[in-house]
Amino acid sequence: MTQKNCLISAERVPAPLYPAIAAMCRVAGDLSRTIAMGPLAGALGASVGSNIGGDTQKALDVEADDAFAAALKRTGIRWYASEEQDDPVEIDPDGTLALAIDPLDGSSNIDVNVSIGTIFSMFEAKPEAEASFLRPASEQIAAGYFIFGPQTALIMTFGSGVLHYVLDPVERVFTLVNDRLIISSQASEFAINASNYRHWSKPIRAYIDDCLAGDQGPREKNFNMRWVASLVAETHRILSRGGIFLYPGDGRPGYERGRLRMVYECAPIAFLVEQAGGRATTGTDRILDQTAGSLHARIPFVFGSTDKVDRVVAYHDLPDQEVSALFGTRGLFRA
Repeated sequence: MTQKNCLISAERVPAPLYPAIAAMCRVAGDLSRTIAMGPLAGALGASVGSNIGGDTQKALDVEADDAFAAALKRTGIRWYASEEQDDPVEIDPDGTLALAIDPLDGSSNIDVNVSIGTIFSMFEAKPEAEASFLRPASEQIAAGYFIFGPQTALIMTFGSGVLHYVLDPVERVFTLVNDRLIISSQASEFAINASNYRHWSKPIRAYIDDCLAGDQGPREKNFNMRWVASLVAETHRILSRGGIFLYPGDGRPGYERGRLRMVYECAPIAFLVEQAGGRATTGTDRILDQTAGSLHARIPFVFGSTDKVDRVVAYHDLPDQEVSALFGTRGLFRA
């Protein structure tokens, strides 16, 4: 039986970007089917090497990267920069666009059947490859992600709100289900890897301590913690129902600037979050005002509902003695 290519309506997609978006939808449809088969499709989670950032590459990481690069030929993409490759690749010398992509975010979760995804970002191409990506994140012209979970969805922005598409698995069409996705301010959830508590800065610890203190603490409200260890899954939950995500820099060697990549992960997610009415920062500064120093540069990342992110920023703005006093009063392990 011949499988149909995945389609997406051209109605909401700017014409110059449509060929590339449509090509990515076709690849995402194929990946969705492969991921759904799990071990029936082979050892998708097998380690096959490591990328320039030192992360272990899974078999499906490499397969997804190859598939996107091949599909984007003759779609207007000049420069293709992938988390899985050391340097940008020129796909079409006459192209006018530059695409940055994390072909398979959260691939460590492949074998445990947790939602994973693809994150992408688009800029207008410049004559030089790296200059097309090492620029203020506010110059993005499109960003989005595919999420492969109970549903396969595409969340995307072109700078005028956030669009939410869901893949119809029968008709093989990405169908628009929400043309104005907005982050709720009502959620009482935070996402952070609490096992790293001892390595965090005092402002981050003070913020989490306040959440953990619940209705007996200064927030006078109970909070729930979530941690999936898949940026796409964490982002999708926050865009769907609110909350805050934190991956700060910390005191461990190699983690001073966090672990998430500016170009492939933080910049596109920040664009989506702001377009959905939220805020995205380093913990202190707006992500979209930042420029990566290198293609694989890392950056601390705090995003979500505006009021919650603003509180984290406020803790960083306090003089050190005041933060120390907060931490001393509300430390996680104090009696």
